[in-house]
Amino acid sequence: MSHLAPTGKWDARYLGPVPHDSSYYAKCMLGGVLACGITHAGITPLDVAKCNMQVNPAKYKGLTSGLATLLREEGQTGIWKGFGPTFVGYSLQGMFKYGLYEVFKDQYMNLAGEELSNKYKPAIWLAGSASAEVFADIALCPLEMTKVKIQTSPSGTFPTAFGAALKEMSKTKVETRYPFGSLVPLWSRQIPYTMAKFFFFEKIVQVFYTHVFTEPKESYAKTTQLGVTFASGYLAGVVCAIVSHPADSVVSLMGKPANKGKSIGTIASETGFVALATKGLGTRVLMIGTLTGFQWWIYDSFKASMGLGTTGGK
Repeated sequence: MSHLAPTGKWDARYLGPVPHDSSYYAKCMLGGVLACGITHAGITPLDVAKCNMQVNPAKYKGLTSGLATLLREEGQTGIWKGFGPTFVGYSLQGMFKYGLYEVFKDQYMNLAGEELSNKYKPAIWLAGSASAEVFADIALCPLEMTKVKIQTSPSGTFPTAFGAALKEMSKTKVETRYPFGSLVPLWSRQIPYTMAKFFFFEKIVQVFYTHVFTEPKESYAKTTQLGVTFASGYLAGVVCAIVSHPADSVVSLMGKPANKGKSIGTIASETGFVALATKGLGTRVLMIGTLTGFQWWIYDSFKASMGLGTTGGK
């Protein structure tokens, strides 16, 4: 594929196997919906256990015992609390995260020009992913706040049905700070997480195609390319989980009734950095590694099925 636009100038939108037009970006957005909505909703039980371990570590000491406690006290419905807002919220987040990443990456490469784009590729990945995540989190925030409230409220104190929970959040918005009260901690968790996720993913893919699969990427079977995608996504996810865990703990703790009205700084200092960085971390590494691996795999499988090619390369 020529790297030149019809005008004859170098254009980042013409670097891939197909031109990056509005149809390409729309398909990437749909790929992002599938990648994030399905995977996040599918691991709701892990998320319920993790949130409760962060908010009430005395009662929920570990993943297995935490799930057992939830099942014993609330039954099957207890471990699937928050499925609705998780599915809708993360579908919207994925749409903007992946779709806008492609848009911003092309825009920033064109602003920088061919030489600087090749020289400072990692900076473009970081800037593109951070810009996309700003918008993705605005879409996610009201639903994330509702999800955390459903998952961490003691049984019977808050509605668990999606519609009723949204209504209750709106009704109590003075105390819950709904719909955007958690936006700043969400940004502080998600923007570094997404920058790490996209940067390490692109970097690990680059290492694979530079040192392991050294022929042109297009010469390898789709199964090989998607295997590289999954492995790179999994490894990137482990790094992401560690980077963003303290902020994730703060988001969970904000939903705890005992912390009502407290500032983020107060919650963080009362809990202590070690607890913020380690409570529930093992569960989150397992959860985010698998999650990120599958997200990239679903996203690239969808892109490949649409003839758009897989993400990343030399």
